[in-house]
Amino acid sequence: MDEMRPSSGAAAHLGLASIFPPGLQAIYGECRRLYPDQANPLQVTAIVKYWLGGPDPLDYISMYRNVGCPGQDVPEHWHYVSLGLSDLYGDNRVHDQVSAFDVSQEGPSETAPPTWPAELMQGLARYVFQSENTFCSGDHISWHSPLDNSESRIQHMLLTEDPQMQPVQTPFGHISFLQIVGVCTEELQAAQQWNGQGILDLLRGVHIAGGPWLITDMRRGETIFEIDPHLQQERVDKGIETDGSNLSGVSAKCAWDDLSRPPEDEDDSRSICIGSQPRRLSDKDTEQIREALRKGLEIKSKSVLPPISSQRHSHDRPQSRKDSLESESSAAIVPHELVRTRQLESVHLKFNQESGTLLPLCLRGRLLHGRHFTYKSINGDTAITFVSTGVEGAFATEEHPYAAHGPWLQILLTEEFVEQMLADVQDLSPREVSKLPKEYSWPNKKLKISVLPDTVFDSPLQ
Repeated sequence: MDEMRPSSGAAAHLGLASIFPPGLQAIYGECRRLYPDQANPLQVTAIVKYWLGGPDPLDYISMYRNVGCPGQDVPEHWHYVSLGLSDLYGDNRVHDQVSAFDVSQEGPSETAPPTWPAELMQGLARYVFQSENTFCSGDHISWHSPLDNSESRIQHMLLTEDPQMQPVQTPFGHISFLQIVGVCTEELQAAQQWNGQGILDLLRGVHIAGGPWLITDMRRGETIFEIDPHLQQERVDKGIETDGSNLSGVSAKCAWDDLSRPPEDEDDSRSICIGSQPRRLSDKDTEQIREALRKGLEIKSKSVLPPISSQRHSHDRPQSRKDSLESESSAAIVPHELVRTRQLESVHLKFNQESGTLLPLCLRGRLLHGRHFTYKSINGDTAITFVSTGVEGAFATEEHPYAAHGPWLQILLTEEFVEQMLADVQDLSPREVSKLPKEYSWPNKKLKISVLPDTVFDSPLQ
């Protein structure tokens, strides 16, 4: 790698710890607890630090040889621990993210650790820094490429708490360690349709798919559903039927048009569609959508959209997550001073194929369970939130089911309409490649959905 180089790892030496900032000391201290005989691990170090203009957000990635646990049938493997997602220096020179990545890669026959996990971790950190999104345990990451650039079926990731690294407290905040777990496409899709934690539990029960420590083996050629065909029907399908999905939203290639007004209208909201410069979301709307994407909803709690707030919320909040869309000072939503909430008569939604195949999940796994689901555009500020009649605080209502707040569209669907849509879009399957474009229309509801090729959304005009 041209911007990274191996280093001796002398920074982790016990005798030098006192000269390093408390954030670094805390992470190194936890690594020394786990690996007392590896005071100087191999490291990958960014030559030019990110805050100095370098391309790699992670300052260091330490690579430890882990002997595994024969008693639990855990094999020997490499353990990679990153430093740089948390506030290591106490001056917020990068940002205030308070977690660290790690990944465990099986490789007992290798004398030196492979470098692809370090490249992968830098790529994920780059996404976090550029998007200002955060990751939580149970999240999934669609990667669409073998994690080690081979021909492996392991092409996506789930995140969970590291089973060995304990959270640490620093003067600058609490640091937790998120483990990256490589998964196959079918396992990712099951996590989307049901929930990430459920699939992680299944992986823990299959030795060659991860085992109790969720070790990623890029040589794995079978999914857990091929290894044990009963898992799909007995665990996943029943889980979806009982629990629904805890995936509350995705970053996606999407857009929407307001068909209620003629294009020449100066105040036409169709400026949001493909080929035009999208209006910007207000800071409050952006934070609310980010919260909706960041958090799934508890299975049995009442579904409510996260509050509009400029402050970030701790992940250590109560399990009920009884949030609402209401502001702190009013019982109703208070729009940004320059953005009014508009009721629309007719809308046209546009998704690429990957986003379109999630529509059945949105309808069956979320709305039929009284929840909401958000598509946030990766190409601009556009956002589309589907809400059920059981969601509190939405600005879309049964009387006005299509409502927009700047470039953020909310669509309220009744249970009867959801069932009708499910019957009509059943050909949208993540397991099959559909011929595009595909059009779905409900004239009596004044709603149209198009599933389009990626090239439409990749246009420089977007």
